[in-house]
Amino acid sequence: MNNEPLAYRMRPRTIDEVVGQQDIIGPQTAIYKMIKNGHVPSMLLYGEPGIGKTSIAHAIAGTSGLPFIALNATTSGKKDVEQVVAESRITGKVLLFLDEIHRFNKLQQDALLPHVESGAIVLIGATTENPFHDVNPAIRSRCGEIKQLKRLRHKDIVQLLNAALTDPQRGLGHLDIDISPAQVERIAEGTNGDARKALTMLESIVVASDEKDGKFLVDDSMIEQMMKRIGVFGDKKGSHFYNLLSALQKSVRGSDVNASLYYLAHLLENGDLTAVTRRLLVMAYEDIGLANPAVGGHVLAACQSADRLGLPEARIPLAQAVVEMCLSEKSNSAYKALDAAIDAIHKGKTGDIPPHLRDTHYAGSAELGHGGYRYPHDTPIGSFGGWVDQEYLPKEVKSAEFYKPIVAGEEKKFAGIYEKLKSFRKKP
Repeated sequence: MNNEPLAYRMRPRTIDEVVGQQDIIGPQTAIYKMIKNGHVPSMLLYGEPGIGKTSIAHAIAGTSGLPFIALNATTSGKKDVEQVVAESRITGKVLLFLDEIHRFNKLQQDALLPHVESGAIVLIGATTENPFHDVNPAIRSRCGEIKQLKRLRHKDIVQLLNAALTDPQRGLGHLDIDISPAQVERIAEGTNGDARKALTMLESIVVASDEKDGKFLVDDSMIEQMMKRIGVFGDKKGSHFYNLLSALQKSVRGSDVNASLYYLAHLLENGDLTAVTRRLLVMAYEDIGLANPAVGGHVLAACQSADRLGLPEARIPLAQAVVEMCLSEKSNSAYKALDAAIDAIHKGKTGDIPPHLRDTHYAGSAELGHGGYRYPHDTPIGSFGGWVDQEYLPKEVKSAEFYKPIVAGEEKKFAGIYEKLKSFRKKP
């Protein structure tokens, strides 16, 4: 077999060979038409690993005929950039593919940016991180196109695998391989839209299969065994990881149990238990809140249990916590009220603390006019406990009302008490 990996050999040679990403570089897109007409714009390609960023860059180079230079920003220095600039002076315009562009340092930028701006260098940057968060604005401003690539569809992966199985020059078509369409479908299912992993898995499965009379016999058990060895869930602490956290919280907030468990499963497969438990705990107070105050304690107990158990057992209490939060009544009134109070302070809506609320635990407090506080516990009111009608806010903001109760779950009771106490204010 060829020493180069199958995923490398099967990269598209032109933009017409690109599989998937048709909304980015398909025949009806502006980028496709520009490249076909001889104009290649500088661009940023953003997306998860294995979904075609490098392949698209190679395909653009193959279609345009521009000299192609590839660098990785994690290992390249200013000297590498200067060599690219020198190459452009000799050969004319070059296409520079810069992987991990979010790690581009200032020295590299200073050496390269004027040449990108002049058009001597066409820059195609690839990143797994959100370019609006992690790519320097100077780079973004010189890239006319910023495109987010999507995970490849199942049928795209199947198409790639079949192409690799039948291509005798670049793929595995020169080998006699006994593999069924159902087995190809299963490999595609197990790679989660990652073309590189799909092709790598196919090659590994074929190499590991038994050979009889020159034919490789692919077995279902070998496919399942190899699939367990290849991770398909994305990079921990990358943009995709934070997107998963966001999707989990929004699914719980939307009371969708199945979606919530799906995203929890992805997160736990990444193995970062601490980040997951922190997010679950804040969700209990941010999204469930006063509608079901007991959930905060339940989720804390589940998170502490998960930390003590570790994975994989940690999934058991966390699954229970997520399902309970999904199906619980929900309220965000408490923290929204606090945010409203913080906003009022930032806007200068402040005043002096009323004298009767100030500290009186020292000699001379009365001379300063402090005192007159009435102790609510001395005045029982029904079954509530104790309450007296006195001002607590500074007089400058005494009419402020930050809390807006939501009539849901347990907060329905709190809302009733809140409105009742408001009705007692300033009444005989």
